[in-house]
Amino acid sequence: MQKSYTTSIPIGRWSLITLTLFWFMLLILVPVGGLIQKLLASPVGEILHGLGSRTAVNAFLLTAKVTGMTILVNTIMGVLMARVLVKQQFRGKLLIEGFIDLPFAISPVVAGFMIVILFGPYGWLGGWLEGMGIKVVYSLPGITLATIFVTLPFVAKEVIPVYRQFGMKGEEAALVMGASQWQTFWWITLPSIKWGVIYGVTLALARSLGEFGAVLVVSGNIINQTQTATLYIHQQFTDFDYSGAYAASLVIAAVAFTILIAIQTITNRHRET
Repeated sequence: MQKSYTTSIPIGRWSLITLTLFWFMLLILVPVGGLIQKLLASPVGEILHGLGSRTAVNAFLLTAKVTGMTILVNTIMGVLMARVLVKQQFRGKLLIEGFIDLPFAISPVVAGFMIVILFGPYGWLGGWLEGMGIKVVYSLPGITLATIFVTLPFVAKEVIPVYRQFGMKGEEAALVMGASQWQTFWWITLPSIKWGVIYGVTLALARSLGEFGAVLVVSGNIINQTQTATLYIHQQFTDFDYSGAYAASLVIAAVAFTILIAIQTITNRHRET
């Protein structure tokens, strides 16, 4: 009886491993492989023409600009939110912690519509802002705001548990020894939460590159003006320019995948040392 129990453990373990690998291949490797296969079947000239066109270049540049601003804002605000939620006690704290997860709970398309209702030409604040010459929706600020909203939770959610585990005791000791608030944050807090920040920034960066739904609603998808890389891919696909769509899709996927692998590699080397 004991023998049959011990021999069944490896079978169950390998069954779970096989099931996990199969699920990973089905959801990740097979679609990516199909994309690469379609791209290899396309003429090289069409691929280069699609990626080198003015429309594609402007779309990628806009995506890079929006992603850069999004990461800057969400990194600063994510660390500040984590600091406030960990160190401060106030009414409504649990409610705010719940609202941080709101972008995970609602569709990006709904988020885009909320921004249009608020900042659109006939929105609650949009008409007043446009009267001052500030256009939000159907321009760069609206696209950036939508991307910031959908990526808002990543840095804060990664930093909060790290802050609770490593940051508070070191801060208290530094303050007792006479360090200023800024010195404490720069020399104690930031090094202790840096991996949480790095993970959060990485996830936000990958999410920013691939954002589609909210951006589609608030941008107007104006070619060479408000068309991001994902909107360009959608436009090429609907125009039956499959080579351009496949090539741009692979570029976005490759960049996001490279960032994730690079961060994981750096993290593993750090743990080994």
